[in-house]
Amino acid sequence: MTEKWRSLSLLALGQMFALALWFSASAVVPQLRGEWGLSGAQASWLTMSVQLGFVVGALASAALNLADRIAAQRLVALSAALGAGFNAAIALFVDAAWVAITLRFFTGMTLAGVYPPGMKLMATWCKEDRGLCIGLLVGAITVGSALPHLFNALPLYGGEAGIPPWRPVLMIASGSAALGAALCGFFVRPGPLHALAAPFDPRQAGRALGQRALRLANFGYFGHMWELYGMWTWAPLFLVTIYMRAGWSETGARLAGFGAVAIGGLGCVVAGRLADRFGRTRVTSASLLISGVCALTVGFMTRSPAAATAVCLIWGFAVVADSAQFSAAVSELADPRYVGTALTMQTSLGFLLTLFSIRIIPPLVERVGWEWAFAVLALGPVFGIVSMLRLRTLPESRAMASGHR
Repeated sequence: MTEKWRSLSLLALGQMFALALWFSASAVVPQLRGEWGLSGAQASWLTMSVQLGFVVGALASAALNLADRIAAQRLVALSAALGAGFNAAIALFVDAAWVAITLRFFTGMTLAGVYPPGMKLMATWCKEDRGLCIGLLVGAITVGSALPHLFNALPLYGGEAGIPPWRPVLMIASGSAALGAALCGFFVRPGPLHALAAPFDPRQAGRALGQRALRLANFGYFGHMWELYGMWTWAPLFLVTIYMRAGWSETGARLAGFGAVAIGGLGCVVAGRLADRFGRTRVTSASLLISGVCALTVGFMTRSPAAATAVCLIWGFAVVADSAQFSAAVSELADPRYVGTALTMQTSLGFLLTLFSIRIIPPLVERVGWEWAFAVLALGPVFGIVSMLRLRTLPESRAMASGHR
């Protein structure tokens, strides 16, 4: 194995293990509802607090140009280790929802030092195949985000039949993040396209929306993010609900939820390969179209868990397949000295938007049922497709994917 692919593989593994933190509390919402009497709002905030913490951490990082002034592998390792500590504290010491939500906020802040710097590191190794490489990274992050659902489904713990205790799930996720920190800190190095540390320039944070081509690439990403975390947060719980209603296995529902998120890892790699060959705007638009159709239809399959599972697998494949290509586009369109800042700004604004799409689903389920609740997520793909097709018309778009746009 060449040095490039050895480094990229280790980086992807490190990111996968670290991102197990993201949904570690969301995965055990059914247990916490029973133990803590979680309300719908509190259940939403277990994920939304991570999103909000990520936004605060990312905006601070972008304003200070941290991802371009500090060795990215060190920033990733330190951030993942801190996140593991905050998450483990919930399992070891917490018995109240709002304390857990506060610690989840700090966990989200640390993840702002894991994901965007990881993309920057990946970009230092790749040029013509940047879509594939960042697709590999986002695919690993996708699988990592799904891992808590797997931890919650496997019969690794004691407890009542079908209801595993929640604290071991969080501890395993924290151990996974600590392993990711070690991999990135000790074994990952930047590639030959690594730029020297850039001088502090607070104006760079605002250029993500100031330049038209970058703005449209970010708009495409925002449409994608409106849908993505709404799906990742609630589709696994949707599957648990309809499986139990039909008398199907709850463990099977958890495994289906894991699969619906994890299959996106394959989607990211496939889309990365296609985007490098056929263009970023084509692939992202196709992915947005498929995922948008799934958002419009899956809620009407509540009486057929098998059909709902099949659609959720297609949805999970498509909903994140385009994610890496928006990041690759920004890395190609931004000032090379401040790619880390541009990516951090992109992700911070995108994750800020997810606060609304995550929170809106539970009240919609109560008022109009699952049939229509997911349909609101399709608004994101519509906006994203329009933005990417407009980007395609600009001459700057030829900087993407070796001219393939």
